[in-house]
Amino acid sequence: TTPEIMALVEQKEDLRANLSAAAHMIHGSSENRFRITYCAGGLTRDEIESVGYHYGDIRQMLQRYDVAALHAGWNNDEDGHPFYYVPNPALGLWSTRQRFEQDGEQI
Repeated sequence: TTPEIMALVEQKEDLRANLSAAAHMIHGSSENRFRITYCAGGLTRDEIESVGYHYGDIRQMLQRYDVAALHAGWNNDEDGHPFYYVPNPALGLWSTRQRFEQDGEQI
């Protein structure tokens, strides 16, 4: 979370000397608001979990979720469980609710 990263900046000289790294860490934090599952394909489970994210096997996830059929926002998986799909995290993961509404309707 941001407070944890800010504390690390105070404690760690190397991080204090590279504030852009701290900023990237903050931008990559869910702030404990949601779960992030990375299905990178080129990273190992240990690499992904070592930085606090959940691991997903890219092949299994592509079989389970048809990305071409998903739309940005809320979807349901094959068991009827809701999940929020963000097609481009750089453009929407840390946005505000108002940016996902148009004329009072969720888009």
